[in-house]
Amino acid sequence: MGSALEQLESVVKDRLSAADASASYVASLAAKGRGKIAQKLGEEAVETVIAALTEDDTALTGEAADLIFHLTIVLADRGIAWADVAAELGRRHGISGHAEKAARQQ
Repeated sequence: MGSALEQLESVVKDRLSAADASASYVASLAAKGRGKIAQKLGEEAVETVIAALTEDDTALTGEAADLIFHLTIVLADRGIAWADVAAELGRRHGISGHAEKAARQQ
């Protein structure tokens, strides 16, 4: 899966850099601003939750792909790489979820 995320990240970064809103969905979304990108991510998150509760595995898989795609756009717009997210997950590995959450609240 890592290579699929790396490939997606590369394409998203290229399309953000090109900023050709007429030729790229990514660029057209970015042209509307970070708020619109985040709003679209939220919509995809809700659709993923709905699919998890009411739809079949194929629908959930499609919604999860949409969610990851839009999250990739948000991350790239902020200059955050999937490698940064992977490093944070690595940092948390072996730490109880309860302990990690409690540490964040302090």
